[in-house]
Amino acid sequence: MAFKITSHKTTSKTNLAEHAPRPPAQDHSRGLQIVKDDPYLEPYAGHIEWRGKHRDEVAQDLAKGDLNAWALGHHYFGLHQTKEGWVFREWAPNASMIFLIGTFNDWAEKHTFALQKVDANGTWEIKLPSYAIHHGDLYKLRVYWPGGNGERIPSYAFYVVQDEQTKVFSAKVWAPENPYVFKNPTPPLEAAPLIYEAHVGMAQIEGRVHTYDEFRRYTLPRIKKGGYNTVQLMAIQEHPYYGSFGYQVSNFFAPSSRFGTPDDLKRLIDEAHGMGMRVIMDIVHSHAVKNQVEGLGLFDGTQFQYFHGGGRGFHPNWGTMCFDYGKPQVMHFLLSNCKYWPEEFRFDGFRFDGVTSMLYNEHGNGKTFDHYGQYFDGGVDECAVTYFGLANKMLHEYRPDFITIAEDVSGMPGLACPQEKGGIGFDYRLGMGIPDFWIKTLKLQKDEDWSVDQIYHEHTNRRRDEKIISYCESHDQALVGDKTIAFWLMDAEMYWNMAKDRRNLIIDRGIALHKMIRMVTCLTARGGYLNFMGNEFGHPEWIDFPREGNGWSFHCARRQWNLVDDQKLCYHYLGDFDQGLITLARKFKMCAAPDPERFWSHCDDHILGIKKNDLYVLFNFHPNKSFADYAVEVPPGKYTQIFNTDNELYGGLGRIPDKQVHVAQKREYAGSTRTMISLYLPARTALVLQRMAN
Repeated sequence: MAFKITSHKTTSKTNLAEHAPRPPAQDHSRGLQIVKDDPYLEPYAGHIEWRGKHRDEVAQDLAKGDLNAWALGHHYFGLHQTKEGWVFREWAPNASMIFLIGTFNDWAEKHTFALQKVDANGTWEIKLPSYAIHHGDLYKLRVYWPGGNGERIPSYAFYVVQDEQTKVFSAKVWAPENPYVFKNPTPPLEAAPLIYEAHVGMAQIEGRVHTYDEFRRYTLPRIKKGGYNTVQLMAIQEHPYYGSFGYQVSNFFAPSSRFGTPDDLKRLIDEAHGMGMRVIMDIVHSHAVKNQVEGLGLFDGTQFQYFHGGGRGFHPNWGTMCFDYGKPQVMHFLLSNCKYWPEEFRFDGFRFDGVTSMLYNEHGNGKTFDHYGQYFDGGVDECAVTYFGLANKMLHEYRPDFITIAEDVSGMPGLACPQEKGGIGFDYRLGMGIPDFWIKTLKLQKDEDWSVDQIYHEHTNRRRDEKIISYCESHDQALVGDKTIAFWLMDAEMYWNMAKDRRNLIIDRGIALHKMIRMVTCLTARGGYLNFMGNEFGHPEWIDFPREGNGWSFHCARRQWNLVDDQKLCYHYLGDFDQGLITLARKFKMCAAPDPERFWSHCDDHILGIKKNDLYVLFNFHPNKSFADYAVEVPPGKYTQIFNTDNELYGGLGRIPDKQVHVAQKREYAGSTRTMISLYLPARTALVLQRMAN
């Protein structure tokens, strides 16, 4: 391997943060495009410019500028089969002895399985003949350090399994005689990702952990039918506690064995590609589980091998370990992890979890993020900023069509701005304020108090230099302790009155507003749109994984597809509407279009008009008032109604005939002559018009 162990020798700096030049406090340069686009960043232009230069200097220092050739730790470390036999390597600088133990040597510390230290950086190695280890063998390390020892799963373990009886985790050799061979090319990148967020384990109806194979056979066809072009998989990296939703990772290079084998995951992704859908994954580099036997905690007897020492190494809210992004070896480990998943499994993108926690020394706690100075003060972890810059640079060089999404609530300027413009380089930012707005609105406000201007503002309040993945709810809003939008709207009535012949006013209101909320969120998106599995048809109840507090029940860790499949229940109306909405969004490239325009707003009437390209959409959020011959100002031309939420196919009342054509005419309005169309706008409906060429 060209990079070999020099991956840990490419810098003499023990910590990148300690030796980096500090950014200037103030600089009024306007050379950066990001500053030209946002003059309020002018006082911080020098700091922004320093971030870009520092990123490039670190890339040069660590990898001589070639990050893709450098970030190949998964080719060097861990267990690998070669023509000569087996080779295993581990980085453990504080270790004094290491033994490879497993089923192949009866878990004994035998001299022939002792690793040798091969350099001063703490790299250990052992080479074994082909007959010594076989596919399916279980293995671990016995690591000794001054004053102690312990069993450890290798940091580069590519498959980790749990014994059903003892519940003990071990690495497992995955070297099948006939490994899975990919058959389908990656689908081309569309104008905007329409993302179906899913969790493999809870994707079926039975109360148990489900598999990659079941997801491939049963859930992928549903996503395809729904019109989505991107599948986002949660909880892929191995995690010892199922109830963590996959966010407390122990083994960063191992696909969770709860759901099946690595080849099962490859086949899932391959068949999704064959259906024309790209696949992205949640990647967790924000923290790690503190477990020592299963994870990286005190791996070589020290806390500071991968993580910060002392209190900074522990996340106060999550009870997990916090990576030291200023350490070259940690940078190498995480960047190699970024490279591994698309290289080995052909993932097409990442949603980086917990970005806010990574960006700030105190994880964003106590910050209001109400002025730009908080993004450039001493509270920012500049090493994490550098890491994000390197990760995006490497991934986009490796695959220009690879997409990266940042889960950040802080609003860090430039996070999802291209690096050539002065940004950090993510393709998209997750629009986390939108679901928070809807949950807060549904909790605290009556329908008659809703402001259509506030609805528009909350959906379009974003940086102009970034693309956003918009969503009205994800898995976060469905977790126990909160409710889905459907549950906030209809609550216990969903248990008794979702039959078509038993609908009541609460159900009718819930169905109508559920559709409108999704319509306005998707329409105003500038970048992409996301839905969590089951939310598209108003899945009842919350998500609650098996735990002691619920008697280890799977009742709320599953998806009740029988509800949407039953044509006697109203759930299918919402599912059919979602399919229609996604089809509309793809046809008109709705989420890829420039920012929407508000062409009409009347708060007293609760009427909102939003233009997106040639689409003109009217929302009547009034709780009880329908309007006949409602006049709105539009450019001259003909307008054909192509979609409406009141369609009987979607559980509406069918008050708006399909394919109506409206001709804009001049009329007197508010003391002036305007070009207007007149519409029938029933209460709690949205109407989509397409402006036709004259």
